[in-house]
Amino acid sequence: MSIRIIVAGANGRMGREVVKMIQQNDHFTLAGGVSRSQKGRDIGEVIGFGPLEVAFTGSVEEALAKHDAEVLVDFTTPQSVKEHVELAVQAGVRPVVGTSGLSERDIKELEQLCRERGSGAIIAPNFAIGAVLMMVFAGQAAKYLPHVEIIESHHDRKLDAPSGTAMKTAELIAENRHEFKQGHQGEEEVLDGARGAYYQGFRVHSVRLPGLVAHQEVLFGGPGQLLTIRHDSLNRESFMPGVKLAIEKVLELDHLVYGLENILDL
Repeated sequence: MSIRIIVAGANGRMGREVVKMIQQNDHFTLAGGVSRSQKGRDIGEVIGFGPLEVAFTGSVEEALAKHDAEVLVDFTTPQSVKEHVELAVQAGVRPVVGTSGLSERDIKELEQLCRERGSGAIIAPNFAIGAVLMMVFAGQAAKYLPHVEIIESHHDRKLDAPSGTAMKTAELIAENRHEFKQGHQGEEEVLDGARGAYYQGFRVHSVRLPGLVAHQEVLFGGPGQLLTIRHDSLNRESFMPGVKLAIEKVLELDHLVYGLENILDL
């Protein structure tokens, strides 16, 4: 049985990869795509696949009303993603979200909505399997090497900093590390922000440059040693196995799952 999918942000960098992945899997069907600027145009023609006979709608609300779908995949913007998840759950459609920028409060509110509706949903800061393993391994390492800093690097069109991946990594580290302030107690920033963002005693640094895709390293220091856990996404295709898995798994859920590691057999 084919899973019918709406892709919000289908004309974006990640959205195009999702459409391509859907077309490559016989048990997936592209039910609709959302792009305000391309409303009414054939999705395949716009993104270079040739006609798919599925037209863009201008909003998620319109797509949910127009198309019979089971899953909404959202790669849009931090400003709109929460509303999109709410609309999908209220329409009986399961959200799979890769858009970062949701606050802790946002996620808790969406968890409550999913519980009330008995709806599955998956929100993942990163869909690359290797990145998920990097986050999990970093959380484990923090038990034994609590002195840590995170350096994440992304393309210069990314809207949020730190990245969702860095924030999720920081949360997993904090779960396994007693909070304390690292570095010299008398250190002084000669330039504001030189030491990065402060999170429960350790630092998170963000780099934004053209040519990058998505990269992160977590540095653990100890007496006479340095442990580096690093992951690099060299192209956006790296995220598609995780998106595919999430689409399949979300139909089995009756609650919201935050983090792809929670649906992997780790």
